[in-house]
Amino acid sequence: MNDRIKLLRQNLDMKQEDFGKKINLTKFAISNYENGRTGIPERVINDICREFSVNENWLRTGTGGDENMFIPEDMKYFQNVGKLGNEKNEFKKFYLNMMMGLPDEFWEYVYKEFKKFEEKEGE
Repeated sequence: MNDRIKLLRQNLDMKQEDFGKKINLTKFAISNYENGRTGIPERVINDICREFSVNENWLRTGTGGDENMFIPEDMKYFQNVGKLGNEKNEFKKFYLNMMMGLPDEFWEYVYKEFKKFEEKEGE
């Protein structure tokens, strides 16, 4: 798994420090995992998979080769919808259910409005 963490990080074109920050770890912790100096806790495995949309089976075993590194885009949607069942924030549930009930002609408008937030973050 050590080599796959390093391969993942390199595939994402991230330095150990930046990779670690995304999952609340130091670059030294990442270095220790990559070099096999310390075991990799379950929390770290889960955080890597969640943060970087990594296929957990690939990370643990290498199954499917490097082309199986990431979760396919359509599976991300299913995972996110599945998380709603445990969601405590009632507004999130309400909002997503409301959005799913919108007629198709409103989706383009909503998409454009959300893209405005993305553009403001990039400024």
